[in-house]
Amino acid sequence: MKRIFIGVIGLGMALSVCARTFNMKELGADSKGKVLCTSLINRTIEKAANEGGGTLYFPAGTYLTAAIHMKSNITLNLESGAVLRFSDRFEDYLPFVRIRWEGTVMNTLSPLIYAKHADNLAITGRGTLDGNGYKWWNWERETRELIKANGGKLPSLNKLQQMWVDANKDLEISEYYKPSLERRMFRPPFIQFYECTNVLIENVKIVNSPFWTINPAFCDDVVVHGVTIHNPSENPKGPNTDGINPTSCRNVRISDCFISVGDDCITIKSGRDADGRKYGKPCENIAITNCIMLSGHGGVVIGSEMSGGVKRVAISNCIFDGTDAGIRLKSSRGRGGVVEELRVDNIIMKNIRRNAFIFDLFYDRASKVEPVSERTPVFRNIRISNVTGSDIKQIGYVKGIEEMPVNGLSFSNINMEAEVGFIIDTATDIRFDNVDFSSKTGAPWQFSKCDNIVLNNVRTKQPVSKQPVITFDKVANAFIDNCYQMAPVERFYDSLNSRVMEGANCWKNTGTD
Repeated sequence: MKRIFIGVIGLGMALSVCARTFNMKELGADSKGKVLCTSLINRTIEKAANEGGGTLYFPAGTYLTAAIHMKSNITLNLESGAVLRFSDRFEDYLPFVRIRWEGTVMNTLSPLIYAKHADNLAITGRGTLDGNGYKWWNWERETRELIKANGGKLPSLNKLQQMWVDANKDLEISEYYKPSLERRMFRPPFIQFYECTNVLIENVKIVNSPFWTINPAFCDDVVVHGVTIHNPSENPKGPNTDGINPTSCRNVRISDCFISVGDDCITIKSGRDADGRKYGKPCENIAITNCIMLSGHGGVVIGSEMSGGVKRVAISNCIFDGTDAGIRLKSSRGRGGVVEELRVDNIIMKNIRRNAFIFDLFYDRASKVEPVSERTPVFRNIRISNVTGSDIKQIGYVKGIEEMPVNGLSFSNINMEAEVGFIIDTATDIRFDNVDFSSKTGAPWQFSKCDNIVLNNVRTKQPVSKQPVITFDKVANAFIDNCYQMAPVERFYDSLNSRVMEGANCWKNTGTD
């Protein structure tokens, strides 16, 4: 037994010796950023992988590269002062690879950093990854304008567009999504690891992504820690440059990140429509904590590509300052998928330009009522607590669909001030506990077409003249209890075609049924 133990130690030491560090500058990479070193980087990755793994080390300097394809047991380590700047020549991202792009699996241009079926991947250090996205963003704008001017179609296809058509002949897409794919060429994500395990991205700074920035797909055990992501939100805006977008991933931890981008800061996804349901892999066991989000469409967003479902998400100790939305869930008929078991706790929101909270199953406003099926999206069992917000356009809204109301939302220990309150339409089992909402126009709470509403210890610091605190319209059951309105109001609630029950409260009520 002793000999076996010593042998195991010796084998471990031998393996550790094999895991070499490759100094890329010493190997001949141009540190002035003038000469492409793509081939050298990928050859070194291949060599390290054949030896069982290793680290590619980039000393201070600027290194110009195109697509980097990582393999198992490989680390990219960027020293402080090191910049990996990526080529903006589109052809440098050939040949096509298999990725998930906006929720649809396709063959397309390679992500800037890519791996498939690999284990034990890491990108670390205090250096910078620069996606050099300006040319990509301009192409996107020009192509959209061209399609619009030509009645929704491209007048002709360039080489890369024709290659995409030839490589995706069997692609199944919904009618709803076809206009988005008319471009026939798609900006690559910055980092997409596809069907990989044990992924670490830590401490690096990532800027100017052509498209989504960190976008693991079908991965297990992903850690994103201490990362700074900056994609410009104006002058020029980097369109669709989301920060961190896990799609159909499991066991993901995102922590201590600073994100300011031209779209959503963090988005959780699981595929689009029939293609997403075909893979049927949810995004699950996701923890997001200690992050700061500035410019962006949303702080933490779920959807709209969530056809595989999203389950067990914990969001805590985050600050949203200057985003369009805070917590946003969005889906539509035809998407399918269940979003459930979501917990949001200890959040501060400031300068939210649109809505602090959005729960929207009617994202496609042109959709029509249909029988409940795998195409029907579901939001349920969501708990939000300990949130403070000010300088907000609207506290938020809930929008269910007739055949599937939003179900099982609770809000507790929340105080928010906004221009417009919280509008809840087509929802069931909604609860507010110890919540203070203030709005400058309209009632802070507005319920319509709802059932089973509980309001316990709710109030407003700044009531609007001649406006109730709560309005009910076509609400089947509502229970108001333990409410003490300190700031005087003419009436605490109004109800129309609704059944409202009162517990032990203190207010002057002149509402009528």
